[in-house]
Amino acid sequence: MIKVILLPHKEESLLRFHPWVFSGAIKAIKGEPQEGERVEVRSSKGEFLGIGHYQIGSIAVRILSFEEREINETFWTERIQTAYNIRQSLQLIGEGRNTYRLVHGEGDFLPGLIIDVYGNTAVMQAHSIGMHKERENICQAIRTVIKEIKHIYYKSEGTLPYKADFEGKGNRFLLGGDNGMTEVAQENGLKFKIDWLEGQKTGFFVDQRYNRQLLEHYAKGRKVLNMFCYTGGFSVYAMRGGAIQVDSVDSSARAIELTDENVNLNFPNDQRHHAHCQDAFRFLDNMNDTYDLIILDPPAFAKHRGALRNALQGYKRLNAKAFERIKSGGILFTFSCSQVVDKEQFRLAVFSAAALSGRRVRILHQLSQPADHPINIYHPEGEYLKGLVLWVE
Repeated sequence: MIKVILLPHKEESLLRFHPWVFSGAIKAIKGEPQEGERVEVRSSKGEFLGIGHYQIGSIAVRILSFEEREINETFWTERIQTAYNIRQSLQLIGEGRNTYRLVHGEGDFLPGLIIDVYGNTAVMQAHSIGMHKERENICQAIRTVIKEIKHIYYKSEGTLPYKADFEGKGNRFLLGGDNGMTEVAQENGLKFKIDWLEGQKTGFFVDQRYNRQLLEHYAKGRKVLNMFCYTGGFSVYAMRGGAIQVDSVDSSARAIELTDENVNLNFPNDQRHHAHCQDAFRFLDNMNDTYDLIILDPPAFAKHRGALRNALQGYKRLNAKAFERIKSGGILFTFSCSQVVDKEQFRLAVFSAAALSGRRVRILHQLSQPADHPINIYHPEGEYLKGLVLWVE
C-alpha cells in the first residue's frame, strides 16, 4: 500500500483521532497514489497512524481506520451494522417512522459518506472520490445489514469534487429501480413525498426532525410564515400543531409544488395553507406584520471560508428583516446550516440583527442537528446545524 509520511510533530491530531490529514502536514508520499486510492499514513519516524482515502486538495487523506486492518467486506458491514444499531436504539424506525439518516460521514467514522433512508429506499451520497470508488462495497453492506431495503439510489453527481477526473459520476440506481419505489416517507406520523431523483441533497431535510417537533409545540393559534420552505416540513408540522394560518415561501417552483403536495397529503383541502413562489428577501420586504411565528431556514450561505464574511452579513440582514416585521410576542425560529459558520458567529449575527431592530429578544432554545446526525467528538467540524428559538417583543 502507498505510504503517506507526515512531517515531524504533524501526527498529533491523528493521535487524537481527528480523521483528516491536511496536505501541508505531508513530508513525502512513497508511490504515486490515484485519487480515491487507499493509503497508509505514517509518522516521520515510520509509525503507523491510519488507513484512509487519498484525495487531491487541502484535505489529502480521510481516515477510515486508525488500526492496521484490511478494508474489506467485513469492514463495511461492521460500520453499517453499527450505524444501523444506533438508529434502532434511537427508536427512529417503527409505526409512522421510516425516515432517518443511516450514515453521517465522520460522525459514523465513514468520512465522505452520507446515506439517508426513506422507507425501503436508501439514498447514498459520496463527498469524496474514495467513497465514490467504494460505492459497490457500501451497497452490498447495506443489503446485508438492512433486508428491508429494496432500492439504493446513488446521488453523488453534485457532491463529488468538481475538478476530479473519475468515471461513473452519474446519478443512478445501484439496487432496484424506480418501479415500486416507496413514494411516501413517514416522520412522526406525518407523510412526505420525497423527490430523491431531482430534489436537494437526498430529497428531504432529515436533520430538522426534532426542530419541526418543537415548532409544532408553539404553533397553536399562530399565523406562521415558513421561509425557504423547500418541501414544506415545518409547514405541515405547524398545521398539525394548530396554526390558524400557514404561508410557505420558496424561490423554487418545484419546491412549492412539493410543499402543496405534502400539505394536501396530510391535510387535504385545508384552507389554512398558502404557498408563494417568491424570492425570500423580496417577500420579507413587502410583507406586513401579519405573522407571529416565523421560520428562517435558508440554504448554506457559505460553503467555504472565503465566503464567511458575506455569509454572516447575509444572516444579519435576513434576521433583521424578520425582527422588523414579526408581531410583538412573536416567536422566531432561525437557522444556519453553513458548516464554516460556528455557533458563536451565528449567534453574533442574530444578536446584531436584533440590536438593529431595537426589539427586546429572549432566547428560548438553542438548537442543533438530531441524534441520527451524530458528531464525532474528535471532529467538532461535524456540528453544522445551528438554530435559535427567540421570543420577540
